[in-house]
Amino acid sequence: MTILDKIIVDKRIEVASRKATTPIADLEKTPDFRKTCLSLKQNLLNSESGIIAEFKRKSPSLGWIHEHADVVQVTGGYSRAGASGISILTDFPYFGGTPQDLMAARPQVTCPILRKDFVIDEYQLFEAKAMGADVVLLIAAALTVKEALELARRAQELGLEVLLEVHNAEELGHANDHVDMLGVNNRNLKTFEQSIQTSFELATLIPDQFVKVSESGISKLETVKQLREVGYKGFLMGENFMKENDPAEALKRSIDGLK
Repeated sequence: MTILDKIIVDKRIEVASRKATTPIADLEKTPDFRKTCLSLKQNLLNSESGIIAEFKRKSPSLGWIHEHADVVQVTGGYSRAGASGISILTDFPYFGGTPQDLMAARPQVTCPILRKDFVIDEYQLFEAKAMGADVVLLIAAALTVKEALELARRAQELGLEVLLEVHNAEELGHANDHVDMLGVNNRNLKTFEQSIQTSFELATLIPDQFVKVSESGISKLETVKQLREVGYKGFLMGENFMKENDPAEALKRSIDGLK
């Protein structure tokens, strides 16, 4: 069993428990559920930096990165520093995040928020909307082509944008007309090995209808500039900022360096 397989098994148990506790009807009554979502896609198309700054306390590959990071302080700082979007982990066992993190961040943040989690059930889309998220992540490696289509369609119906994540050419077959952005994860979720070359290799294979996003392993501004040259508009960066004492200041330096 791969790391991803274990995560998905645990996620199914977790989601079933939450569904039993909080029905969709209750989620639909929350104030944020009725709000119009902000567009990460448009932000990336219009941004000078294209940086999606991630709030992440830990990861399966590195362990704790910034265990006691304050989500309000960091994400508010990200927003003020000019992030095109903010990604917030809501998975606790593997990434140290919670839905409460996203809900706490929402009032502090003026840019789109991506709920970063392992979405395997449409219930999680309703959760994302109720939390105040604008975008959801769908991971091709965790879904069948049919599941990706159904979840992307449902997300679009709820007014959420969709970032579909792939990490090889075969997974591009999961893309569909309900996807807004196509992300290339430079980290293989089955082995957690990492290579920025994955983004370069897949760049020309991604249809132009999707805004291209490169995810993970980006630590140098020169890499961002090179990825831009092959068509990427978005750059999801987390560990590079979260390992600093002041993640928002690290983001600001990066944005300034790209101007």
